[in-house]
Amino acid sequence: MKRAFYVIILYVLSSSFCYSQDYFIVNSKKGVDKVKFKLVNNLIIIPVEINGVSLSFLLDTGVSKPIVFNFLNISDSLKIKNAQKIMLRGLGEGDAIEALRSKNNIFRIGEAININQDLYAILDSSLNFSHKLGLPIHGIIGYDLFKDLVVEINYTKRFLKLTNQEDYRRKSCKGCEELNLEFYKNKPYVNGVVDIDNRNIPVKMLIDSGGSDALWLFENEAIGINSNAKFFQDFLGHGLSGSVYGKRSKIKAFHLNKFTIKNPNVAFPDTTSIGHALDHKERHGSVSGDILKRFNIVFNYRKGKVRLKKNRFFKESFRYNKSGIELAHNGVRLVKDDTGFVSPKTKNKSSTVEDNTQIVYSPNYKLRLKPAYVILELRIDSPAYRAGLKIGDTVLSVNNKPAHQFALLQDLMELFYGNHNKSIKLKVERGGEVLTYSFKLVDMLK
Repeated sequence: MKRAFYVIILYVLSSSFCYSQDYFIVNSKKGVDKVKFKLVNNLIIIPVEINGVSLSFLLDTGVSKPIVFNFLNISDSLKIKNAQKIMLRGLGEGDAIEALRSKNNIFRIGEAININQDLYAILDSSLNFSHKLGLPIHGIIGYDLFKDLVVEINYTKRFLKLTNQEDYRRKSCKGCEELNLEFYKNKPYVNGVVDIDNRNIPVKMLIDSGGSDALWLFENEAIGINSNAKFFQDFLGHGLSGSVYGKRSKIKAFHLNKFTIKNPNVAFPDTTSIGHALDHKERHGSVSGDILKRFNIVFNYRKGKVRLKKNRFFKESFRYNKSGIELAHNGVRLVKDDTGFVSPKTKNKSSTVEDNTQIVYSPNYKLRLKPAYVILELRIDSPAYRAGLKIGDTVLSVNNKPAHQFALLQDLMELFYGNHNKSIKLKVERGGEVLTYSFKLVDMLK
C-alpha cells in the first residue's frame, strides 16, 4: 500500500484534518490563566512545553498546526511518535521542505493543556528563525490555541489571557470596537479600508501576528491597489521557503471600522514570493504586528469576533530600517574583557620626591563568549551598500559601542531606524581584517 504524500502550505496551511479530542483547556479553578510573553520586533514569543520540554514559540495567527524547528535536534528530546513524512511550503522563493507530522503530543501553555496535539517537525536542522531575531525560537503555534480558547493579547502589559469558552464573560468596554472575523482554511480575516491616492478601497486582510511589518498589500490595478511614486525595493522578511522581497512605501490611512491608522508603512511583496498566499482570491493582504501592537485584542474564534481597544502605542509613528542592513545572530565570538587596574607604586619608599611615584598598570584579561552579529541582507544602493559594507561582514561596534554589549539584536537594529541624516559608524571584521565604515541614514519615503 502506497504511503500518502502531502504537500502543505505553511502560510495558507491546508486545514482539512480531522480533529479527535485535540483541544486546549485551561486547567485552573476559574478556567482562566495569564501567560507572560516577550515582544521582539513586533512579534509575540511565548513559553510552550511539549512532552515535558520547555521551549519558546512564535504566536502566529497565520498558521494552522504547530511547527517545530529541529536546529537543536529538538525532535529527539520531544520523543516524537506516530510520525509521517510530509512536505511543507511557505512564503519565499525556495522549494518545499521535508517535515514529520506527529500525533498525540502533550502541549502546555501556562495552565492551558492539550493532551492530543498534532505538530510538524521540520527535518532540516539549518532552518530556523532564531538567528534572525537574536533569541531562541523553537517553533510556531497559532490556530489550535485560538480555536479552543478566548485569547486576549495585552500588548501594553505583555501577557496573554487564556479563558475557556464556557468560563468567558464578555464585559462592557468603553472605546472598544468589535469586528467580525471570517475564516479561510482556518486563518482569520477582517474587513478594512485602505486610503491610497485619496481613494478609499475596501480590503479583506489576513490577521497575521507572525509578521512584524504594519501592512502587506497585494498589488491589484483593477481595484487601485498600487504603490505610489515613493517606494523602494527591499528585503521584507523570511518565510519558510526563503526570503521575501518587494516594495516598501506608505499609504495615507488604514481604517478598521471607527479606528483610523494614519500614514502606516506598507509593503507590496513580489508575486514570486507569495504565490500560495494568493490562493484565496478575495484576500488583499495582511495586517501585522506593527499595527496589531497598537491595540489590546480579544479573539473569540468560536463566536467569529475580535475586539480591539487602542493602547498607548496607537499614535506611535511608523518607522523602518533606513540603513539597508539586516543583521543576524551568527553564533558567538571570543571577546577579550580588560579587567586591568591602575595603582600607584613608590619606587623608593625613603624618597619624598613625588616624581618617584610611578603608575603601574596590571593587566588582567578574561576571554568571554559573546554573541556575533553578521550582515545577512544588504539592500543595493542603500547607504550601507554605498559605504562599502558587504554581506557576511561581522559587526564589531556601532557608533563606538561594542556590538556584543547590546542585550538583544533588536536593540542594535533599533539604531538603523533613526531619523534621516543620522550618522552611523560601523566597525566590522572581514576576512580577518578590521574595517571602519561611516554613512548617514536616508529616508527613501521622505
